Amino acid sequence: MLWAVRNLTLFLLAAACLSWAAERKVLFPKDARPIGPYSPAIQAGEAVYVSGQGGRDHRTGKQAPEFAGQARQTIENIRMILQSGGMDLRNLAYCQIYLDDFRNYDTLLQVYGEYFQQDPPARAILGVAAMPGGAPVEITCVAAARRSLKRAVWPKPMPNRIVPPHAAGMLVGETLYVSGQGPGSTGEDIETQTRTALENMGSVLKAAGMGYENLVFVNPYLTSRQGSDLFNKVYASFFEFGNTPARATIYVRDLPGGARVNFTGVAIRDLKKRRAVRPSNMQPSATASPCVFGGETLYCSAKSGFVPGDGIQAQDVEAQLKQTMRNLLDGLEEAGLGWKDVVATNVYLDDIADFEKMNAVYRTYFPDSPPARTTLQQVDSLGPGRGEGRPGRYPALEQISLIAVRQR
Repeated sequence: MLWAVRNLTLFLLAAACLSWAAERKVLFPKDARPIGPYSPAIQAGEAVYVSGQGGRDHRTGKQAPEFAGQARQTIENIRMILQSGGMDLRNLAYCQIYLDDFRNYDTLLQVYGEYFQQDPPARAILGVAAMPGGAPVEITCVAAARRSLKRAVWPKPMPNRIVPPHAAGMLVGETLYVSGQGPGSTGEDIETQTRTALENMGSVLKAAGMGYENLVFVNPYLTSRQGSDLFNKVYASFFEFGNTPARATIYVRDLPGGARVNFTGVAIRDLKKRRAVRPSNMQPSATASPCVFGGETLYCSAKSGFVPGDGIQAQDVEAQLKQTMRNLLDGLEEAGLGWKDVVATNVYLDDIADFEKMNAVYRTYFPDSPPARTTLQQVDSLGPGRGEGRPGRYPALEQISLIAVRQR
């Protein structure tokens, strides 16, 4: 009898673990030809992470000569990936759009509006320096495996800063994706712009029945490093010390409306399922937790090749990337996860010319069914001599953020 009770207990525990974890599935259309070690998309439970897509036709490798055609093809590539998993564009919950020339902003909005006249996802648009293959546009997305789980969120009254077609926020089950939130006026100083943009994000959170404490990941986007200390001071005042969201601060060329700062974020409704993860070799921070669990999904802050306490010791991108992956693995292991659990990464390069060098090292960590990935050069490169300096003082040539999901 004792043996039977023990086995029943083990069975129930196993069943409970399976219900908490998510199954990982690769979406790989037969015509897809990734140009690096990444999967077109990874489905993990109810979430689908789509790699950054450019404007080349997956079947022919050709690209339209004009931007509007390239933007349409980019969205069609996303559609093809989703359809390989039995979904379509209406499953999209959040899209991040990168442009290498912000003069294409209005054309992008026109094309995007053709595809998302109903039930549009949350969205952010950023101007960056370069993308792989010289693509002028790249779009990366998160989709809901079941469209019925999606619910658009709007503050009341709806602020004038929201430009359709997109939702201010998209709730998928218990997870909220917040569209890019900027300041009310671009004539303000960095402190005021930061505070206003965060308050605008707060209005979206409130509309979903949440607060800043529900955020698990935040992307601050800045057009200048000038005033970064003032930015961080304001940012820290919105969060509990040592329990902040994971964060990837990205410097970009352009933001909508000429703003200096913009925020996107992910939040989870149930605070009991939110838990910050900090390896023992990292001190508590006022601005970012190394990783944060939102349910069984782990969001990890962007890491570079920085050696804790010793700065950046290597001057080449390959060696820096190895240290970056070591830093990310610290967070994964502290959370009880590993590389096999990673479903999506964002790779930011100082120079897109390092794309193949980065790939050569990156692929060694993901030899089978690699995660979805987006790669870009966010600002102009430091140029010749960018690797000059001395150990501990070399400039960062790359950084990576990631999302992992506990698997069955």
